[in-house]
Amino acid sequence: MLPRNSAVQINSLLDVFPAVLILGVRQSGKTTLARQVRPTWRYFDLENAGDFDFLSADMAFFFREYPGEIIIDEAQESPALFKQLRGVIDSDRTRKNRFILTGSSSPELMKQASDSLAGRLGIVELGTLKRNELHEEPLPEFYGIFDHRLELSTIDFLKQLKPSGGDVIDDFLRGGYPEPVTANSSEFFQIWMQNYFQLYIERDVRKLFPKLDTVKYRRFVSTLSELSGTIINKAQLGRSLDVSEVTIRDYLDIADKTFLWRIIPSYEKTNSKSIVKMPKGNLRDSGLTHFLGNISNREQLIRSPRVGQNFESYVIEEIIKGVHCSKAANWHYYYYRTKHGAEIDLVLEGSFGVLPVEVKFGITTQPNQLSSLKRFLVENSLPLGIVINNSDEVELLSDKIVQVPARLI
Repeated sequence: MLPRNSAVQINSLLDVFPAVLILGVRQSGKTTLARQVRPTWRYFDLENAGDFDFLSADMAFFFREYPGEIIIDEAQESPALFKQLRGVIDSDRTRKNRFILTGSSSPELMKQASDSLAGRLGIVELGTLKRNELHEEPLPEFYGIFDHRLELSTIDFLKQLKPSGGDVIDDFLRGGYPEPVTANSSEFFQIWMQNYFQLYIERDVRKLFPKLDTVKYRRFVSTLSELSGTIINKAQLGRSLDVSEVTIRDYLDIADKTFLWRIIPSYEKTNSKSIVKMPKGNLRDSGLTHFLGNISNREQLIRSPRVGQNFESYVIEEIIKGVHCSKAANWHYYYYRTKHGAEIDLVLEGSFGVLPVEVKFGITTQPNQLSSLKRFLVENSLPLGIVINNSDEVELLSDKIVQVPARLI
């Protein structure tokens, strides 16, 4: 029952909407969170045959008996639910704080929600545990920079932040699936991940895409552990797995829509004519990345040739989870790369402006590693950029570039 950053967001949305939908990968803690924020509400699990039959046999009767204050888990199991819920909500349109729905691994879920409950439903995306949640700490102060427009004075705010305790590298190794990381057992972690990965393929993906070749899809996801943080060459990957480029595109779409993989688009709002426009992507949980890459301890991790790109993916996910829980509005994430090799790992754009972020695994960032970031700041007339690394202190690396220790995010 670890406290989650999204609890505040859910409570705020329930003050505005009759219903809130919590989306996320299976075993990320959606059910626990729903029951944390509304512990007295009735709970129905649509993966439980009894609850499913009770709700679906006569939905009009069900909602007459339970017109509000209920949690419906795994809502994607009943596509008809959303249309029925629309009528229930519209019969008492001004009443808020009535329903929490959860859903995992279903592209149809968002379509059903959008078609039937537009304007009636708040949506929260829940990832695996963010680092501060794992350590039962509040959302880091760092995310206060997204509450206002970014300015040069933002640098002064960042300079006064003090890193908290804890070991980022150990958290990076284990990732954030609640059950295995809180068990504090390497053996349990390996067994849990093995079963989780198998069930993801055999239950979730097979149910949603019954014609899918699950053997090839399993190989595909395992291969993604080597490609997290990179631009995917679909043709090359297709040849290595003996499938077509179209199939690889479909596989990537499935992995993204089941919240296992995050597609990150290219930032194109610039005058440069040499932008690489292909998206890149991350496996969303570093613990799963390391399990699939057979990295099971700290020494294997820091000696891995992919430690830099995996750490980049980890930090990007940590930041995205944090911004989701900030006051930022209408925000999006990108990466930036040119054909000449200039690259920015993460570009955030929203109500706060534009913030470029570079990620380095080491402690020290050399001046020649800042050239792309400096150029991006000048070309886009931005007040500051950030470098996230494993240093111990916030430090000004140039007049507009701030080093922020990973422990602060």
